[in-house]
Amino acid sequence: MKAQNCVFLSALTMACPFVRDVVDEEALVLRRAFRRERVFRDRLDPLAFPDDHLYERYRFSADGIRYLCRLLGPRIMHRTARSHALSVEQMVCVALRFFASGAFLYSVGDAEQLNKATICRTIRSVCLAIKALADVFISFPGHRRLCDIKEEFYRIAGFPNVIGAVDCTHIRIKAPSGAHEADFVNRKSFHSINVQMVCNADCVISNVVAKWPGSVHDSRIFRASEIYQCLSQGEFSGVLLGDRGYGCQPFLLTPFTDPQEAQQAYNHAHARTRARVEMTFGLLKARFHCLHKLRVSPVRACDITVACAVLHNVACLRKERAPRVPPAMDWDNPAIFPDDDSGRLLRDQYVLNYFS
Repeated sequence: MKAQNCVFLSALTMACPFVRDVVDEEALVLRRAFRRERVFRDRLDPLAFPDDHLYERYRFSADGIRYLCRLLGPRIMHRTARSHALSVEQMVCVALRFFASGAFLYSVGDAEQLNKATICRTIRSVCLAIKALADVFISFPGHRRLCDIKEEFYRIAGFPNVIGAVDCTHIRIKAPSGAHEADFVNRKSFHSINVQMVCNADCVISNVVAKWPGSVHDSRIFRASEIYQCLSQGEFSGVLLGDRGYGCQPFLLTPFTDPQEAQQAYNHAHARTRARVEMTFGLLKARFHCLHKLRVSPVRACDITVACAVLHNVACLRKERAPRVPPAMDWDNPAIFPDDDSGRLLRDQYVLNYFS
């Protein structure tokens, strides 16, 4: 009797899930009895719907989603199909739904019939894959010839030699933890990252800098950017247009603070031309609602912002349907750096030569 009890205890010991080398047949029976059966939900084909349905949920048509799948497939494809691994199409659509809606992860999971952990991993994987393509789809001064970029800007309001419009926009985030939490509080008293973008006349983003907390001033971000160094060294022939928050430079023209008669014509053409960057912000945030508030860490918020900028350019280049744009918020950003003398001289020459 004692020997039988020892055998039974030995079988129970080997049935412990933390023991790898299970050789006793009775222990295997016990393990199978207590094993929880995995349940896999049915997953719908996300592309088996009309384009109107896809636009509302993913901001891309079926052809646009297939293009993204071909683009991202080599970077995000699972090596095996074990445990009903998501297909490339499903992974791309999960990320697009999050970018388009900005909903909580469990809401995206309920819509896509996936659990929250899978949604989180998928979004991160697709986001990093899209961000890796930033140098391909975001290039300054653009994907077209420089003379064509200037011509498109000139057609807006007759402002010559413009190669881009620059400004910053705040992406609201949740309050980060740590000693630097206060750095992310902007002048409107909410936590954000301050993102600099340059766009062309077609609202295609040609430069993006997403790494600064919300308390940093627009002009300081510009002075620390790579594009500032390139322009100051004369690598590009042309000027950027910026608002009054920037100091006037030979390569960055700003409006007059108290314009006279001829200067008013300059300001009017400047405002109409520079408005393209405000339109770009409006299109970007209307297309991807997640940018209204990101409930992630600042580092991940920056990654998502760059990924959305890449997707925005893909949508513009492929002529995807554009969303309705709500009115933009005027931040009234005061300048912290004075105008450069050579910048003011060039601005006066523009008034004399083109707007007098």
